[in-house]
Amino acid sequence: MSEPRDLRTLPKAHLHLHFTGSMRHQTLLELAERDGVVLPDSLVSEWPPQLRATDEKGWFRFQRLYDVARSVLRTESDVRRLVLEAAEDDVRDGGRWLEIQVDPSGYAARFGGITAFTDLVLDAVRDASRATGLGMAVVIAANRTRHPLDARTLARLAAQYAGRGVVGFGLSNDERRGSTADFGGAFAIAERAGLLLAPHGGELLGPDSIRTCLDALHAGRLGHGVRAAEDPALLERIVEAGVALEVCPVSNVALGVYSDLTSVPLPTLMAAGATVALGADDPLLFGSQLAAQYATMRAAHELDDAALAELGRMSLRASCAPSDVLAAALADVDAWLAAGPTDPA
Repeated sequence: MSEPRDLRTLPKAHLHLHFTGSMRHQTLLELAERDGVVLPDSLVSEWPPQLRATDEKGWFRFQRLYDVARSVLRTESDVRRLVLEAAEDDVRDGGRWLEIQVDPSGYAARFGGITAFTDLVLDAVRDASRATGLGMAVVIAANRTRHPLDARTLARLAAQYAGRGVVGFGLSNDERRGSTADFGGAFAIAERAGLLLAPHGGELLGPDSIRTCLDALHAGRLGHGVRAAEDPALLERIVEAGVALEVCPVSNVALGVYSDLTSVPLPTLMAAGATVALGADDPLLFGSQLAAQYATMRAAHELDDAALAELGRMSLRASCAPSDVLAAALADVDAWLAAGPTDPA
């Protein structure tokens, strides 16, 4: 009996990866030891942590772990190391294009302000791309827990770098906090700059959250969006509008959105014709990289290689990759599928 094709060699784009959350666990441990940062057991001996964010206490614990991890990034070389290792990890998993998401305001105090930090990240991205061959870009994201005026500042920052390494503008953190519509002004700034609009929505909250992202923020891509499966009319609207969904199966289960991987409604989304890009979200906290998202969905839903190849194609088409990168990667997806499964030794 032949073995299924290796998902690590399936060309794909990674469109939902948070900056600090992309850090390797070993890197976290080394940087913490260097500076005497005391990490909680859940980031050391009990890693990956047991998480659940369906209530406020659970999200607070998740955010606290993220903030602790961010605190170990103290030098420019730390930032460059993180970006390079994220690129290396994606290349190992078949990545051809990566859009890494970052909120510069979370690092500004230590790195000389939001502009200086953005310059550093973009320089690190250029270096990592040259070193690994991975196409890379940045999505600047505002924080729902901060004032909408802060988001406007970040949108103007993103607009200044449009066409110079920044391809999109997002909105992250707990979607149950604040009013999503209040961030419409920030997204209008980003929209005028021609940036992709990619807010988080439809993970911890259901279809109404997605509608607000579409109506008030003019989302062209949704961070998560997986709960569109609960509303056929909304899902049809998403398909007709060509709004891609950045689905992160392992984190959905880890945060308690779904009880297990078989409950992640990927088949429903695909059957409706939705564009889906699988992402790892925060590998540091969920313990699962890019190719593992494909592997878990293969196992949970018995997806054949043709369906997995289409997931790879959809991730690439939903990306902001240049046309030459896109064409080459799509051709390689076809080659991956045409090559046939491997025979066991």
